[in-house]
Amino acid sequence: MQTSVIPYLNFNGNCRAAMTFYKEALSANLEIMDMGDSPMEVPETSKDHVMHSILTLENITIMASDTMPGQTITFGNSVSLSINCISREQADRFFNNLKVNGSILMPLQDTFWGAYFGMISDQFGINWLFNFDSPKN
Repeated sequence: MQTSVIPYLNFNGNCRAAMTFYKEALSANLEIMDMGDSPMEVPETSKDHVMHSILTLENITIMASDTMPGQTITFGNSVSLSINCISREQADRFFNNLKVNGSILMPLQDTFWGAYFGMISDQFGINWLFNFDSPKN
């Protein structure tokens, strides 16, 4: 294992929907633990909320949970998830799958810095960057 930074997303009760969507969009693996499966006392209305989830695909790891009862999340634009893709086709696939019901911030395109790059905000308010470094001639 090597030292790494793993993004941990928090949601207001829709973590399962978001992580399931990401699982399908990225063809990834997903593990979910519900709050009701923990030894903590939680209100009945929160027992099916996500205590912890982990999505994995190759070198991609994203963790997430719902907020604890009584807490809320405020989404902003200070953090984006950036995926360095292995091909233009993979960038296209991830971009097109994750943009469903979201908004395109920058279409995928060849850039002046030599990458195929685009940005979206998904239907859950999470910002994504997709990058494929074009082969150098």
